[in-house]
Amino acid sequence: MKEKSLKGICEEIVFSNFFMSHAKSLRNYLFYKYGNEEQAEDVTQEAFIKLWENCANVPLEKAKSFLYTVANNTTLNHIAHQKVVLEYSKKSTVTGTDRQSPEFLMEEEQFKVKLQKAIANLTEAQRTAFLLHRIDGKKYHEIAEILGISVKAVEKRLHGALTELRKEIDNLR
Repeated sequence: MKEKSLKGICEEIVFSNFFMSHAKSLRNYLFYKYGNEEQAEDVTQEAFIKLWENCANVPLEKAKSFLYTVANNTTLNHIAHQKVVLEYSKKSTVTGTDRQSPEFLMEEEQFKVKLQKAIANLTEAQRTAFLLHRIDGKKYHEIAEILGISVKAVEKRLHGALTELRKEIDNLR
């Protein structure tokens, strides 16, 4: 009996009928779950290709489960890959600066130098609190813990730093 069911999905007519009865519902499932119609179409095709390639190992009664599992895993792999590509593009600044004019790049560099000078002109207490918050991403209570001061003192230092930086930046323009 098992031999017959394994052979069943590998028969072209059985596979074709299986495709006709399940392709639309699989595509709709993927579209509803992930919201990308083109990707749903592509993954549906890929899942049926994998089913055909593995037809000797997949019994007819497990074919639908196999199909949905392959489709879901393939979509999740695409999403994971897109996240990696997105993270890489965020970190890659070279491609972003190639499209910018030389004047913009020069002004940006000059502004960066002036900003660093303005940060250096802050008091040590303001500069430390500002850099811990803006560069290291520390929260006020974490900065207070690190510096051994109250959260209110951190707020006061950051407010003073921002006020001084605004004055300096307004003078730069």
